[in-house]
Amino acid sequence: AMIEVLAKLGRGPVFLAGEVLECVITFTNPLSASSTSASSEMLAWASAQIHCQFHASENRVALPPSDGSKHDVQAENETVFVPNRVHCLRLSYYTVCGLGKLQKCSRRVEKCWGLCDSYCETLPIDGPPSFRGQSVKYVYKLTIGCQRVNSPIKLLRVPFRVLVLHGLKDYQFPQDEAVAPSNPFLEEEEGLKKDSRLADLATELLMVATSRRSLHLYNISNTRGKVGTFCIFKTVYKIGEDVIGTFNFSEGDIPCLQFSVSLQTEESIQEEFQRRRGQPVSFSTHARHQEACLHTAQSSFSLPIPLSSTPGFTTNIVSLKWRLHFEFVTSGESAGTCLVRGSQSEAVTWTGVEQIEVDTFSWDLPIKVLPTNPILASYVSQFSSTNSITI
Repeated sequence: AMIEVLAKLGRGPVFLAGEVLECVITFTNPLSASSTSASSEMLAWASAQIHCQFHASENRVALPPSDGSKHDVQAENETVFVPNRVHCLRLSYYTVCGLGKLQKCSRRVEKCWGLCDSYCETLPIDGPPSFRGQSVKYVYKLTIGCQRVNSPIKLLRVPFRVLVLHGLKDYQFPQDEAVAPSNPFLEEEEGLKKDSRLADLATELLMVATSRRSLHLYNISNTRGKVGTFCIFKTVYKIGEDVIGTFNFSEGDIPCLQFSVSLQTEESIQEEFQRRRGQPVSFSTHARHQEACLHTAQSSFSLPIPLSSTPGFTTNIVSLKWRLHFEFVTSGESAGTCLVRGSQSEAVTWTGVEQIEVDTFSWDLPIKVLPTNPILASYVSQFSSTNSITI
């Protein structure tokens, strides 16, 4: 005797903040037609909620005492329907016996067929993005609680990812010229229309912000002189794009032996929430290029921004920024002393010296990383669009 509960996100497990999340929830009795068992099962109740949970590292983040509203506390390993040892940023809760959008009360699920409901909720446009950092985590999930008569309560958790694009919150949609009829049955269609316009607007804003190109030229030098120049054509990217840059060492006075470029995120806790004063920031490397470049006139690199990474954002607790981290190894001597003559014969062989005095220095270039189309991000998401349990 059992009921199978299936939850399916229609468009995929990645959404933009401000979009409508729609989940189709199906209750099915999986008994076969030839089964001699009872032909129906009684579903006592079912309920759904969507929320964002904030998890903080106790060694890095000092949260204020609980005030009973935003900062509830409870052990993370406990299983309850309304979580509280987490910072609950958004809670939408529908009970089965009230006027909620998802209602199941003492309904029979007949053999070989089921009951189906659709749960829709608009994600808060001013909420944080999904993020798993070294100090904090923002985790979104849809939790469906249900119970079969005379059976324990079961929870089905449907995780999903949220991307945040700044600027959507302040945008006002133009009013339609035609007056919409006052028909309550058209409310859902109008909501879906607005949701579609929101996605189109986000795509347009992202295209405008990341398509602008202009030459950014930087001189690379240390205390002894010029090493070379670095060129990049834009500093604003979407996740999934490649960061491309070029070096020119031909005009340098100091020979460069080796360089490396790392694509990094910088996770910093706001001062009032730091566990220790002057607490260092946390760095994560997402891609890296290293190259030996002695006697190289020009070189380049291409670093992909993973689609699974989190675009830059800022909340009242944490800030995430992106940067390019450069490290250069230069010779302490002139370029000619980096080679020695191997023999006195007519065929001259030049080899590198066994030891050479070097200098090292680093440089950081901030860049801006924005979200991308959520449908594109869904293709590489670790989350499944379909989840199920049996009760």
